[in-house]
Amino acid sequence: MLSEPTYLAARMVAPALAVHFAQHWADAARLGGPLLAPPPPAALIEAVIDVAFWASLRREEGRPPRISLALLAPEAAVRPLLFAHHLRLTPQTLIKLAPAVEQPGIHLGIGEDDNGLYVWGTATQIPPVCFVLEVVEPGLLVAKHRRADGFGKFVNVAVLRGDQVRVVDEENQGLADHPGLRASLPNISLSTTAPSAGPVVEVLLELARAMRAHGRGGLVLVVPPGSETWQESIVQPLSYPVAPAYDGVAALLAEPDHTRRDWQDNLLDTIGILGGFTAVDGATVLTRQYDLLAFGAKVTRRATGSPVEQLVVTEPVVGTSATTVHPAKNGGTRHLAAAQFVHDQHDTVALVASVDGNFTVFKWSEALQLVHAHRIDVLLL
Repeated sequence: MLSEPTYLAARMVAPALAVHFAQHWADAARLGGPLLAPPPPAALIEAVIDVAFWASLRREEGRPPRISLALLAPEAAVRPLLFAHHLRLTPQTLIKLAPAVEQPGIHLGIGEDDNGLYVWGTATQIPPVCFVLEVVEPGLLVAKHRRADGFGKFVNVAVLRGDQVRVVDEENQGLADHPGLRASLPNISLSTTAPSAGPVVEVLLELARAMRAHGRGGLVLVVPPGSETWQESIVQPLSYPVAPAYDGVAALLAEPDHTRRDWQDNLLDTIGILGGFTAVDGATVLTRQYDLLAFGAKVTRRATGSPVEQLVVTEPVVGTSATTVHPAKNGGTRHLAAAQFVHDQHDTVALVASVDGNFTVFKWSEALQLVHAHRIDVLLL
């Protein structure tokens, strides 16, 4: 029997999450594949979120919990660790277990019986479309599930921060009323729930995660291969050119078999190398094939260009709409440099990671003749 939740945001978001997991579970089940955990009802999702939220506000020996909860039966996990006795799911239980499961990739397994929710043990390998709730920091929770193609990390479904709820708009990326803006974005998939012949490789999304991981902020400029025009928007000479261009990512993408685990691990490691260079002050320059051309580059306005006056801002969240703002109101110096670069170089993409964890993709919108700034940090938590 579930106790009455007291966290209002849990009640607000639970029905939408239940619909999401039911739809994706049905899609994945039709296509076959690994054993799937049954989709949880809204009441169960609400109860798990409620307990996790109140646990996130507590501290054990001065430290808040950083844990991940997976709602599934032990038999749905691969080689789970089982406790001899079920532990009732309470904030106190989570606080006490948190130090043992803070490492990435370890989930506390959550089940339900006639007495309510309980913790049955831990799991490191869970099926796709299994409801996972991560406690990131006090008051910040992320509902997610594992990618069905096995590549990369998890797909975020919703982010709860205090009483603020943001549900990822996986269908329209928050651009249902702006097809022109949607067309301007680079191809970043928000969800992969159906099994496929090989992993869907979202290099930009994984690079974004690598940039956020070092916590220093960063700016990446993605330019056409073989073009030198982008250098007109860079202070010369380049601080740290790379010659020949580093093509580690491109070489791995060119390999025929993308299903090998070592290939996936090697690709993530190589993307991590690129992410490391973004910690150096200045911009990291890549081609569209992800060849590294330079790092530590300083962006300047093109000699024949004009200052960027405004840009349109969106994010892939249900219920949001596009807004037009002055570039100075969209962030700091990296954001302004990215907007100016794309304003001068229409065939490029700029990625900005802020020190505070926000992440924005900049691209020129032909439909609006404006720079389009798309905030995707909701996908990366």
